[in-house]
Amino acid sequence: MHVLVLGAGQLARMMSLAGAPLNIDISAYDVGSENIVHPLTQTVIGKGLGNAIANADVITAEFEHIPHDILETCQQSGKFLPSAQAIKAGGDRRIEKALLDDAGVRNAKYYVIKTREDFDLAIEHVGIPLVLKSALGGYDGKGQWRLKNASQADAIWAEMAECIAATDNQAIVAEEFVPFGREVSLVGARGKDGSVAVYPLAENVHTDGVLSLSTAISDLALQAQAKEMFAAVANTLNYVGVLSLEFFDVDGTLLVNEIAPRVHNSGHWTQQGAETCQFENHLRAVCGMPLGSTKLVRETSMINILGEDTLPPAVLEMEGCHVHWYGKEKRQGRKMGHINVCGDYSGELQRRLCALATVLDRTAFPAVHEFAENFSANK
Repeated sequence: MHVLVLGAGQLARMMSLAGAPLNIDISAYDVGSENIVHPLTQTVIGKGLGNAIANADVITAEFEHIPHDILETCQQSGKFLPSAQAIKAGGDRRIEKALLDDAGVRNAKYYVIKTREDFDLAIEHVGIPLVLKSALGGYDGKGQWRLKNASQADAIWAEMAECIAATDNQAIVAEEFVPFGREVSLVGARGKDGSVAVYPLAENVHTDGVLSLSTAISDLALQAQAKEMFAAVANTLNYVGVLSLEFFDVDGTLLVNEIAPRVHNSGHWTQQGAETCQFENHLRAVCGMPLGSTKLVRETSMINILGEDTLPPAVLEMEGCHVHWYGKEKRQGRKMGHINVCGDYSGELQRRLCALATVLDRTAFPAVHEFAENFSANK
């Protein structure tokens, strides 16, 4: 079985590693250069979308921001899963919001802005404070604004108007500010036969809009809510593959914040913590295989490595620590890799996170240090 991944980054790399034991061969299509590359070595093995499609049994994607003409060409091949519609929903907040409404799942009140008149209507309709997000292209905290009081409106509109003018078909989605207690996410898979398997929820900590720390948690009430909403979204899309839903936890009630129609950063913990990792389950789903067990086998946290290309040797010496590098050139703020930290029980995982805080740089890994400080304060 040969699977073509649209995108040649770390998610394609980890799909390749997960697919090898199942005898699934992976190639990656770089949508910028139009090169077909080996996802591990980045060696160019071909050129052009037509050639890539012709040599593939199945086509999937590792990110949402794919030109629509490429999506449509892949869709017409009859090989593309989850679907062009699903990828578009992940890459355009307007489509995403309409999907959530169609699926009947809770999400923040919103209004779409193209003009200054729309902006004024959004303030009136949704209210202040407002969270404002670009419909296209925003990720990891980019393309976002906060309107905390009416006096900021003119300055923020000037920036948003520039954003709208810079990209064809761009708009801003205004959302009500949700006073949530924490952010959690659910990664799950839906097979070709409609079967659904979801992983335990993960609690996520962000730093400057970028995920820093993600930990699998057990909360039966929230898990039931999340699974119901996952199934509603996946069934509405007739989805095939791994899908992630990010939620706000508001006093025990979940609201969907975003969807990601792909394997997801907050699911990297499954590589060591689950019976079947998210990358293998995505490949199982799109290749028509039975889904693997999503059972938690070890308490696990995932720590993103941002802008660093080395770690102290002590990390590799620590029991329960597993380092995953992405083979990227170092750049400030770039996702360079991640660390999965495991324990046989919660206390052991917590102690290992605290131990990591003693060897990891505070500036580069603030969430780990914050966890350790809170853990010590609450002992």
